[in-house]
Amino acid sequence: MSPPKSIQASPHILSLLNDLHSKSQSQERTLSMYTFWAIKLFTAFFSISSWTKSDDDYMRDKFIALEPEKCEFIYLLARSTGARNIVEAGTSFGVSTIYLALAAGQNVASLPRSEPGNSKPWAKVIATEKEASKAEKARQHWRIAGDDVEPWISLLEGDLLETLPRELEGAGEIDLLLLDIWIPLALPTLQLVKPRLRRGALVITDMTGIAKTAYADLLGYLHDPANGFRTMTTPFSGGLEVSVYLQDLE
Repeated sequence: MSPPKSIQASPHILSLLNDLHSKSQSQERTLSMYTFWAIKLFTAFFSISSWTKSDDDYMRDKFIALEPEKCEFIYLLARSTGARNIVEAGTSFGVSTIYLALAAGQNVASLPRSEPGNSKPWAKVIATEKEASKAEKARQHWRIAGDDVEPWISLLEGDLLETLPRELEGAGEIDLLLLDIWIPLALPTLQLVKPRLRRGALVITDMTGIAKTAYADLLGYLHDPANGFRTMTTPFSGGLEVSVYLQDLE
């Protein structure tokens, strides 16, 4: 893989991202992974999809990271919108989190300097991960990435429907929400974060093309004008939903 030209990052971080994406893609291309996802999508089509302990066991060492081009696109969206307060639902090994943290930190750095006595501009990526072993791997990757990444991340371990409400209580308006989690959790997570979304906030959801049937509840919610979103499925692999919160547009 060649270093991405769209990302502003040190050679050290670009090398790390290249290595992590390579490992993730090697896992994704195995027959067992193809079979696993084919079964999940097939059962979801008939509305009988469920997640079991054996699924957790199988996925415990899997990256399931967003593809590099999706990560770069999300990074550019975050930079262009000045996103500094970000929620990532579904962190796994923390690859996409590196892009989000880079964007948040760089957005802070690009702000005009505060006058003496004023508070320093801040940013935070609130990352969530249920699996403890994955959370520890993510922390290791962020430590390797260093000061351009690690200080901007707050990782919540456990069930995000329990941990995220407490974190949001002390947060300001959310600029960007990335939904890359087990599909049945996508809509409850959006509804949980929605009261904190600023006007113009982005909500980005992975695999809404290939898993459109499984995402029926979420897509129905996003397409209902009463909920304040404008949305489209972009033509990335599997589909990447990009939604903008415009509650007071009408």
